[in-house]
Amino acid sequence: MKNSYLKSNNSNSGYFYKTFYFKQKVDHFGFNNNDEFEQRYLVYGGFRPPQGGGPVFFYTGNEGDITWFCNNTGFMWELAKELKAMVIFGEHRYYGQSLPYGNQSFKDPTKLQYLTSEQALADFAVFIDYLRSEWYPGQKVPVIAFGGSYGGMLSAWFRMKYPHSVQGALAASAPIWQFTDLVDCGAFLKTVTNTFKHHNPTCAENIRNSWMIINKAATTETGRKTITDTFKLCKPLQSIEDVGTFKAWLQETWVDLAMVDYPYPSNFLEPLPAWPIKEVCSYLSKPLTRDLSLLYLVYEAVNMYYNYTGKASCLDINQEATQALGTMGWDYQACTEMVMPTCSNGKKDMFEPVEWDFDDYAKGCQKQWSVTPRPMWPVIQYGGKNISTASNIIFSNGLLDPWSSGGVTKSLSASLTAIIIPDGAHHLDLRSTNKNDPKDVTQARQKEKEIITQWIKDFYK
Repeated sequence: MKNSYLKSNNSNSGYFYKTFYFKQKVDHFGFNNNDEFEQRYLVYGGFRPPQGGGPVFFYTGNEGDITWFCNNTGFMWELAKELKAMVIFGEHRYYGQSLPYGNQSFKDPTKLQYLTSEQALADFAVFIDYLRSEWYPGQKVPVIAFGGSYGGMLSAWFRMKYPHSVQGALAASAPIWQFTDLVDCGAFLKTVTNTFKHHNPTCAENIRNSWMIINKAATTETGRKTITDTFKLCKPLQSIEDVGTFKAWLQETWVDLAMVDYPYPSNFLEPLPAWPIKEVCSYLSKPLTRDLSLLYLVYEAVNMYYNYTGKASCLDINQEATQALGTMGWDYQACTEMVMPTCSNGKKDMFEPVEWDFDDYAKGCQKQWSVTPRPMWPVIQYGGKNISTASNIIFSNGLLDPWSSGGVTKSLSASLTAIIIPDGAHHLDLRSTNKNDPKDVTQARQKEKEIITQWIKDFYK
């Protein structure tokens, strides 16, 4: 292991692993920058057969600290135990501890330019090549890629771009089509709305009506104070711009709730009860109202999300759902290649009418990062909907999850398999088995297991 070293052992949420650091080139595609950085990998080999060998299950990173995803991907651990696989979680460059330029990584645009999906995939390909030559010399080793959300996109793209590196990929809740001209920009927020309607149609209607009340109140100083006091905000809304931030925070809350509408208590983004939207909608299921009293009902709903434990004395509209997500890194990626258009019309969804305005979006990116987005690059780079030449990819999507709107929901070939989970939220199938799992996610995991097992058998043939 001459190019990596063990730094620590960790046990968290019942998963024990060793932490390795592997030297990577900052730039895999140029020849002038010879800088290197240490990329973090979490490794567990305790399921491998006593004589060695066996498959490798490789998680293709995410936009955040890799330990957080490691501890929320129980199905991969469960399947690895059953199939006697080594488990490896690779951390995405510029996230967690894998910062190419340390605390300067986000301060200099010339250093930040190496934060791309292409460079991240190259990191993983280089590591797996090293893994085979140094850890499994002279052996045939099937590697299966796993990933959820952006990690699922990477998992699918990894199999497409580096088919010699991985035998197959499980891409859970991977919105690889959530790009310009591939899906309707309104599909995402329409799916959020449908998830709320699934629990209570009146709830979605009340949320739709709340925007008008907020806008009316926000026009005066007294009205803004009413919003501040009603929602027990940590800082007062002093301007129309503050109200804009408040409304964006509110919209993100509804989106996050749809993502984590799990059938059991969880703390993936926030500590929440089972079926949290059902709980939220218990406050918003009363007869439709269009006066200020509706704001208090919305507060009760939002407070359940951010303050289920009852420990928060006020609500912070600048609060992120979890510190484990690398919001700075993702903001930059969303301003370069991960441009995912969203819009709403207030009729087919429960949000304010907002058109997708790329020019305005690009101005914001220029202001924040001094970059201009390239919205068509992922389609050119990864094929968009023209991916029929790829093989051995499972695309799983829960229909409660808003990201399913940009996912592959129909099988494209015998080896590009779509698995639908009607009662599933964001990559529910990757989470640990739970006694409260809906039947459809149990069936999905069984199908995934059968396909992955066959990939491994085919590799050895």
